[in-house]
Amino acid sequence: MTPARLRDRAFGRVRLTFVTVGDISMRPTVTRNTPTGTLRVSTPEVTLLDLVSIPLRGGGLSNVATIAGEMLEEGALDVQALAEVAEQYPAAVVQRTGFLLEHVAGIVDVEVALEDLHTVALQRTTRTRLRPSGPTGPLDERWNVIVNTQIEPDL
Repeated sequence: MTPARLRDRAFGRVRLTFVTVGDISMRPTVTRNTPTGTLRVSTPEVTLLDLVSIPLRGGGLSNVATIAGEMLEEGALDVQALAEVAEQYPAAVVQRTGFLLEHVAGIVDVEVALEDLHTVALQRTTRTRLRPSGPTGPLDERWNVIVNTQIEPDL
């Protein structure tokens, strides 16, 4: 994601597609060293929220859940930092993120304290669909998410 419009790029078999987001400069980043210099990239918490906000760009919700599960397994996700940055996202994204994290935490058998994220998610009392364009389904009352698709992470 970038604040400016950039053309997609290809480097051999690697394709980069850029998504333009206007308020991205307010989101936390980290600096990574690369063979050609340094690069600013989003924190794992911002990356997860971005993937949940546009799941088709991340290979779909099941793939996003796989990434979330791997982050939990590796201890790469700071849940407190996630709750803090989640305030910059729409409540529906936060609700979906909380649901996905709770779902995959059970699969990878990792305990994760999501109370702070849950507090941010509860700022919106409207139900949201897990897959925005999908049909109706059962309600997860904790996150106020209508579970209208199956999540099948590769974990």
